[in-house]
Amino acid sequence: MTSNTRVPSTEITGVYGALVKRFSKKMFGTVPEPLGVMWQHPASLKAGMTLGRKAASWHECEKDLKSYAHMAVAALIGCSFCLDLGYFQAHNEGLDVAKAREVPRWRESGAFSPLERDVLEYAEAASQTPPTVTDELSARLLEQLGAPGLVELTVWISIANQMARTNVALGIEGQGYATACGLAPLAEPSGAAPEARIGVASQA
Repeated sequence: MTSNTRVPSTEITGVYGALVKRFSKKMFGTVPEPLGVMWQHPASLKAGMTLGRKAASWHECEKDLKSYAHMAVAALIGCSFCLDLGYFQAHNEGLDVAKAREVPRWRESGAFSPLERDVLEYAEAASQTPPTVTDELSARLLEQLGAPGLVELTVWISIANQMARTNVALGIEGQGYATACGLAPLAEPSGAAPEARIGVASQA
């Protein structure tokens, strides 16, 4: 795959680097190019991986809901790496791959339950600048998820934004994991509603 990153990848070295490469090869079969880019600043990579590992252990909100939320953020921001990885992980974790595939066009898809649609809408609204989350949407999710679940979902969405925006800014793109696993391509978005596009709220 041709590199389009805005920061060049560098060799991953050292004791911690060896652990990163071993974990990556076990999980993906190879060392993803983005790790070489982030290795230009190992401390930031370590911080991000530590946060991600800790967040993965949370259990107040269902894993599939968080998976869809993460992919909704990635689709909205345009992070092909996050979408590719999210689809790949959904497959590996035994989640509903058919639904995961539909996330980029969730507004037009009939695959999602009312709760899942609220979660997807919330993920997009929380990712706007400024956020466009409404009291009504929050109240519905609070009733369905409970306070701990809603807080967890919100922080999870924030972490997804951090990852997606970092990757897009650095020019990090999808690595083809989903394709390598023989998964059908992700659905193409047919055009998000105007209010769901980043920046619209700030331009109003």
